Amino acid sequence: MHVAVTDRHGGVSTPPYGSRNLGGMVGDDPAAVRANRAALAAELRVRAVVFMRQVHGTDVAFVSEPFGDEPPALDGVFTTEPGLALASLGADCPAVLVADPAARMVGAAHSGRPGTEAGIATALVEAMAGKGADPARMVALIGPGACGRCYEVPAELRGRVAGKVPQTWSTTSWQTPALDLRAGIEAQLREAGLADVRHDARCTIESEELYSHRREQPGGRFAGLIWLA
Repeated sequence: MHVAVTDRHGGVSTPPYGSRNLGGMVGDDPAAVRANRAALAAELRVRAVVFMRQVHGTDVAFVSEPFGDEPPALDGVFTTEPGLALASLGADCPAVLVADPAARMVGAAHSGRPGTEAGIATALVEAMAGKGADPARMVALIGPGACGRCYEVPAELRGRVAGKVPQTWSTTSWQTPALDLRAGIEAQLREAGLADVRHDARCTIESEELYSHRREQPGGRFAGLIWLA
């Protein structure tokens, strides 16, 4: 099992997307995005990378090949195919990367605010379990995202999301309502049966090496990736 989190450096995109933007729907030159994605696959030494058309939903699919130029609307994918990397794009939304080493199965989900509220991490674990994975054996990495000290939201939104996922309730460092998505995602994973949940604790709003939709618009997308050797 392998995981990776890209940053904004080492690609061919020009400002304001400079330079390793992997997002195809943010206004960047499509040729630059294709070049960045091809270079990523070569760098990881995988045969292909699966990119989703992320829509902040809870649909999950089993994949054995990339989707090509017209990926379906999904926020979770999983596979048993070696050398097929699964990508979750983000610019404040955490990636959820999950593996069952015994079942030789890996999955990736995009869990932004709507997806966390709706339970995409839970949906991914349940879909993998339906194909023979065991949540008790799974290990998860929650990728970088806007942290609970920085992710300011209106009070009514915080109340609504925390009403569904209580662990998301947070307060900014300047004492205004906020959401802690990664705390909520961890709680969902543990409730689904996972004991081993890890974090890339970087905050996208604070970390200039990562893209952040809140900090810079327009801007690019980095990726959390997982694959089988």
